[in-house]
Amino acid sequence: MIEKEISIRDIKNVSIGQAENAKAGTGCTVFVSKDGMRAGLDVRGGGPASRESQLLNPLTAAQVVHAIVLAGGSAYGLGTAGGVMTCLEERGIGFDVGVTKVPLVAQSDLFDLTVGDPKTRPDEAMGREAALHALEDPNYRDGNHGAGCGATVGKILGMEHCMKTGIGSYAIQIGELQVGAVVAVNALGDIYDWKNGKQVAGLLTEDGNALRDTMEYMKSSIQVVENRFVGNTTLAVVITNAWFEKASLCKIAGMAHDGYARSIRPVHTSADGDSIYAVSVGEVRADQDLVGSLAGDVVSEAILRAVKNAESAYGYPSASSLGFI
Repeated sequence: MIEKEISIRDIKNVSIGQAENAKAGTGCTVFVSKDGMRAGLDVRGGGPASRESQLLNPLTAAQVVHAIVLAGGSAYGLGTAGGVMTCLEERGIGFDVGVTKVPLVAQSDLFDLTVGDPKTRPDEAMGREAALHALEDPNYRDGNHGAGCGATVGKILGMEHCMKTGIGSYAIQIGELQVGAVVAVNALGDIYDWKNGKQVAGLLTEDGNALRDTMEYMKSSIQVVENRFVGNTTLAVVITNAWFEKASLCKIAGMAHDGYARSIRPVHTSADGDSIYAVSVGEVRADQDLVGSLAGDVVSEAILRAVKNAESAYGYPSASSLGFI
């Protein structure tokens, strides 16, 4: 069967809303499924900031979640989900407990406090705004939007030599099967084009006009580094219209990390909170290993799209502004 590119918006039963404070350099991206979506999670980085992650453990009772939030603000931004919950509750979306409905909302955050205003973080109001967009006028865009508003990469030497990235998406269809990904790219390491191995973003040279290799810099000394800069974390949501339960989705999320490994180097460090959600929003019957392998591919391409669509901001150059891509 022929593989073709589709829009992430073409995958039904989930809608995506975004909100950001561009001046402060932070934002959030909210994925909403009115009827609930089956979901799994795989965390590989050493410094995640997350909420309700145990809902996605196959051993827990919840079979679906109603929203997933990706946000900036590090742990300070975890209150964003509260605004999403109240918005969904008002619309009658959630788990029926008799006296009300309780929306189940999972969240993961990246660190962007050093980009704009460190005292302005995603909060309940921003979460509510993004959820309303998801419900009424889905406004997802690649680039410096939502959770990608304050995203940067190449930070082994701190913010002085890093580059601006953002959020990116990519989706494909093979027959009835659809698989897509949205990735907020905020890594400690460098970004590579997964198809040809070319470095397209990351650690800049002293003059800021060229790229250098983070791994080569790290090899210059094997001594233990105390308090390594931790302003990082790449976050992704893989979406498929194939039918899977939580256990299979956790496996698919794990396989999707291959996309991180192909495109980010180094990856899954102690200074990153790298996390991938995998969600099932359809009834199509498809092979788990095929979907997991495709998930890695769409994640890699979504990372590249995040770099391509990013614009220079907050004093940090983008790949397009420097002619790297």
